[in-house]
Amino acid sequence: MTTSVPHLTELPLDRPRGCPFDPPAALGTLRDEHPLARLTFPDGHQGWLATGHATIREIIADPRFSARQELLHSPLPGPAAMVVPPPAAPGMFIKMDGAEHARYRRLLTGKFTVRRMRLLTERVEQVTAEHLDAMERQGSPADLVTAFAQPIPALMICELLGVPYEDHEFFRRNVLPLNLPDASLAEQEAAMNALGEYLYKLVVAKRAEPADDILGELVTTELTDEELTGIAFLLLGAGLDTTANMLGLGTFALLQHPDQLAVLREKPESMEGAVEELLRYLTIAHTGVRTALEDVAIGGQLVKAGEAVAISAMAANRDPLKFPEPDRLDVGRKTAGHAAFGHGVHQCLGQQLARVQLKVAFTGLLARFPELRLAVPADEIPLRTDSDIYGVYALPVAW
Repeated sequence: MTTSVPHLTELPLDRPRGCPFDPPAALGTLRDEHPLARLTFPDGHQGWLATGHATIREIIADPRFSARQELLHSPLPGPAAMVVPPPAAPGMFIKMDGAEHARYRRLLTGKFTVRRMRLLTERVEQVTAEHLDAMERQGSPADLVTAFAQPIPALMICELLGVPYEDHEFFRRNVLPLNLPDASLAEQEAAMNALGEYLYKLVVAKRAEPADDILGELVTTELTDEELTGIAFLLLGAGLDTTANMLGLGTFALLQHPDQLAVLREKPESMEGAVEELLRYLTIAHTGVRTALEDVAIGGQLVKAGEAVAISAMAANRDPLKFPEPDRLDVGRKTAGHAAFGHGVHQCLGQQLARVQLKVAFTGLLARFPELRLAVPADEIPLRTDSDIYGVYALPVAW
């Protein structure tokens, strides 16, 4: 039976003043009272907003809800939200469903296994040490984002895919507009064209001379050049942006929670669990979307075929029904089931790579600079509130 629920005219995005790590307060109130509510999307579409942990997991695990790009409506404001998206390009499998999605995923799953990613630990340690050495030589203060948080994941994903690292700044510059809702359609189209052209040429070169990297392995499969370009586009974009923002924002959070920082300094072996708690607490990939393929009853509501549901992972990860005292950062917390990497068949393919990089980088940073601190007041840190990937644009630190 359908019950009455609130109807929001826009997605709450304003975070509490002075609390840069907390979701918008309105999302918490809504989650606690109405974990599934109505929402008017920026393009006028009448859909839904899911905020409860159990509700979100139910939706994203249900094949009756689609991730297909051409069916989606963006809940985030900006020029791109006003355009009807085309079907996903070949290889862009995260915006596909069913057998089409599974075909690509099967080919890639073996490239990102827990075992394979852990074998990379030594290389991540080497890369981390090199950047810490450079920070130390440069001296205090430094911007942790440009000196540490961005280059480490950039170097690792470039090596894994077989992209020349000297081109990483080109990729970073062109990936950024794709995650900024306020970027103009012309800016986004230019960025996509530049990335696509470069990666297509790289795929052609790999096919001529396969190398010992992920693209070099994939060119031996039945995938076309266009499909390989799409896959490379996805993996590179995710590898450049998400882990970098977790390193920057995660360091900011730890420096603002000295009690938790003290636990990690005393027991560095607890870093693995701390990474999971930071993923939960910060939830940088904060909002997704699914569209109902048929009428579906969820939580006493009827979501009709064609209606989009905005998925607030950041609200779900602060759900007190799942995580006691959810607004408290606790590096010793049991975090099983957090939604930072999604859930179900679309769960993040590169999550094990992210975990290895975060664990190694945070451990190395705290060990090298035991007196690490912010170099400016916390309220002067530029927050990345205009992106669908939350983080900081800069993090001045001193030691």
